[in-house]
Amino acid sequence: MSVPADRPARPIAIIGGTGPAGMGLALRWVRAGETVIVGSREENRAVQAAASIKGRVGETARISGMENSAACAAADILMLTVPFAGQASLIKRLKPSITAGSILIDATVPLAAEVGGRASRTLGVWQGSAAEQAAELVPKDVSVVAAFHNVSADLMGGDNPLDCDVIVCSDDSDAARLTCELAAKIPGIRPIDAGKLENARIVEQITALLVGLNMRHKGHAGIRITGLPPAAYS
Repeated sequence: MSVPADRPARPIAIIGGTGPAGMGLALRWVRAGETVIVGSREENRAVQAAASIKGRVGETARISGMENSAACAAADILMLTVPFAGQASLIKRLKPSITAGSILIDATVPLAAEVGGRASRTLGVWQGSAAEQAAELVPKDVSVVAAFHNVSADLMGGDNPLDCDVIVCSDDSDAARLTCELAAKIPGIRPIDAGKLENARIVEQITALLVGLNMRHKGHAGIRITGLPPAAYS
């Protein structure tokens, strides 16, 4: 079961949201008028993170901070921005707090650096991808979407428009469409529906390539997909 794309506005809970990726997404969505909950293992840290974003956006910003389980219970759109090493254990711990029919957008990449390897390589995941691992762990009535893997966290946390595409993969077309709508709210980002969740196996690998390029050229590389009809960039 999924949340319809024309659903009334509800908060987006960013789980593990105090890192660079989570903070960048929170900043961009709050600026776009969304209501955001920053989640963290420690409530105080989440509250401080939310306050720092409000300080940048202004007092009208709709943002708050909560402990991760409370954030899950308060939203039906969950954005997971945690390292791969903690993904499975966190989902297992939060599973009782995830609302039936929720959407989990997962940006996890199984980079080898998390186990002492090179950041430009990925680990093998038994399920095929980190996103598919998440889908195996969440309640059965929760839809998983893979997205936001290939966006620079540093640039996301800045003030300028981005210049990249976001590849969206899911077995739930409504969940994919909603994720595309959220991605399109961020200036400079074009969302592209890439089909089934299993395609996240390829998308996650691209992140390792981008990390390698950034290390080699000291940049903040993203990706652009060209040659598709205009309707694909929606």
